[in-house]
Amino acid sequence: MSKEKKRNVIVGQSGGPTAAINSSLAGVYRTARERGYNKVYGMIHGIQGLVEDRYIDLSNHIKNGLDEELLKRTPSAYLGSCRFKLPDIHQDQPLYERIFKKLDELEIDCFIYIGGNDSMDTIKKLSDYAIISGSAIRFVGCPKTIDNDLALTDHTPGYGSAAKYIGTSVKEIIRDSWSLETEKGQVIVVEIMGRDAGWLTGAAALAKSEDCDGPDLIYLPEVDFDMDEFMKRCKNLLSKKSSVVVAISEGIHTADGKYVTELDEGGVDYVDAFGHKQLTGTARFLCNRLSAELGCKSRAIELSTLQRAASHCASRVDILEAYEVGGAAMKAADEGDSGKMVVITRTSDDPYQAGTEVKDVHKIANDVRLVPRNWITKDGTYVTSEFITYVRPLIQGDVSPIMVDGIPRHLWVPGFQDLL
Repeated sequence: MSKEKKRNVIVGQSGGPTAAINSSLAGVYRTARERGYNKVYGMIHGIQGLVEDRYIDLSNHIKNGLDEELLKRTPSAYLGSCRFKLPDIHQDQPLYERIFKKLDELEIDCFIYIGGNDSMDTIKKLSDYAIISGSAIRFVGCPKTIDNDLALTDHTPGYGSAAKYIGTSVKEIIRDSWSLETEKGQVIVVEIMGRDAGWLTGAAALAKSEDCDGPDLIYLPEVDFDMDEFMKRCKNLLSKKSSVVVAISEGIHTADGKYVTELDEGGVDYVDAFGHKQLTGTARFLCNRLSAELGCKSRAIELSTLQRAASHCASRVDILEAYEVGGAAMKAADEGDSGKMVVITRTSDDPYQAGTEVKDVHKIANDVRLVPRNWITKDGTYVTSEFITYVRPLIQGDVSPIMVDGIPRHLWVPGFQDLL
């Protein structure tokens, strides 16, 4: 970048919250201040908030090192998130004109967006419009998603902590299932997030260790789900043990592409702005079928939003990498990059080593990175050792919360509701 006086930065968060997204925000903020930017604005509820003229000056809220440490340990999206899909430029050019007019009024040099696939779509469209309109504003994406399905990056911040929580929770569920016996046995089905990719559900295998057998079956959406075969496997397992634990992705589907949850009479009602169906109730549906056909006790457990923002079980590797990619995104924008996203590159599994690069966001947005088929067993009911080798380094270390009266303390925006 030239030696012209630096002006301001604006940063936003988008998509599903995580335990590490605010660590990336802290990285953006710290790097922007260290590189001489005057103000760092935060969009309230992402690009949607900016369109509606809702933003704050972060320097009024992050005043010292303690605030930054609290922010790193605060789960969910500190600034509030959104699932707002920008239309294509030709569909609503006046909207883009309003956005860029607001950015110019705020004297923005760099726009950083922390999010997943849909968020990178926003960076792609804004950077494209900047080229068309001749704007010098740089637009850079900072990766975030517990789904771990962004293309070109080894993994995404947020995934390691979610994987750690899932492995821990499944192990505790298994431990609980051993404590009581039932006459005809029981099957516990644990429903884990993952629409198209099974990275999160595969993490259930982390429960398997010298003191735990791990889940009996793991089903990922990368492999078609066969209901009859599932019933046979559960029946066979119940003939050998009194309690069976199964981990499933919410997005498992039959060979014709229908989500298993859609087999329920209730179906799927809600669809978000990006056309994604809300998937829930898969475990409940399977448990009803198990009880009806096998006569066993069944229990459905949905980890639901608990797996997204469990900062009390955060991975130290994850929090540190999230902070690093936030800083790297700010550095890239400051040095002239636009239409790019920061990616994590792994150079070694043991000892684990990784760094960052920037890649063209056009090759990332709206793409989905799946679990490699050879990391799933041939019969599609578990993950392989290669999957475990990949994920285990990402869950290492702990981040001690700052406790007040026995409960973790978080950083929050005073008067946040007044900004809505």
